[in-house]
Amino acid sequence: MTAARAFVMGHPIAHSRSPMLHGYWLRRYGIDGSYERLDIPPAELGAFFDRFREAGWIGGNVTVPHKVAVMERVDRIDDAARAIGAVNTLWWEDGRLVGGNTDAIGFIGNIDERVPGWSEGGGRAVVAGAGGATRAIVYGLLGRGLEVALCNRTVSKAQALADHFGRGVTAHGSAAIPGLLVDADLLVNATSLGMVGQPRLEIDLSPLKPSAVVYDIVYVPLETDLLKAARARGLRTVDGLGMLLHQAVEGFRHWFGRTPEITPELRRILVDDIRAKTPGA
Repeated sequence: MTAARAFVMGHPIAHSRSPMLHGYWLRRYGIDGSYERLDIPPAELGAFFDRFREAGWIGGNVTVPHKVAVMERVDRIDDAARAIGAVNTLWWEDGRLVGGNTDAIGFIGNIDERVPGWSEGGGRAVVAGAGGATRAIVYGLLGRGLEVALCNRTVSKAQALADHFGRGVTAHGSAAIPGLLVDADLLVNATSLGMVGQPRLEIDLSPLKPSAVVYDIVYVPLETDLLKAARARGLRTVDGLGMLLHQAVEGFRHWFGRTPEITPELRRILVDDIRAKTPGA
């Protein structure tokens, strides 16, 4: 019997840590399978999908810059991917290739693990950024009954997302953040600011209530300046590494038929790799 083959595809893709975490699960559960890293330039995407079935792929992950383009290459798009407007996971279902999105599951699963009960009673979230990650975050927060204030330097981008999701989402400029934080139960950094090599995210956390949660989707470094400042104020914090881990669970389940466990050992392996390869992380 041929070993099951899954992948992560993108361009570039050498930085992806997905092979490390899926490889850990394959070894842990003794599954005869592989998870491969595929560097596919946009011009070669069509040819890749033309050979997809005969190549024997059971599915895979999709990352930049293919998350939107692959939507035209699948037989069915799930509700999450349609609402988010991007696909990050592919799998077969009744002979049809399905394009789904597990980013919202990853975002919510991470905060559920780190701050149990955080969304009881709904509340208000302030999200900084209006890029691709923001779509999944808003989808996840709306599903938990939160009102979402999107804040972006270019207000028109935030407004476009607010229009896409409709009720429960409002758009604001970055200058509105201090006023919005007064009533916020959750602050999310959905930008790349604070990442190694990027400028820091300048937000004054003093308006936040003591019970608020601060979540940064950046995970290189693991503790950004934003999270350090939040922790110094006694606020509960959530880093971005868990989002990567939790979004991977559903894909593995679809491909290999087992729901994997996110163990302390797995997190430690990824943390050690990040610190070894990223000075100052």
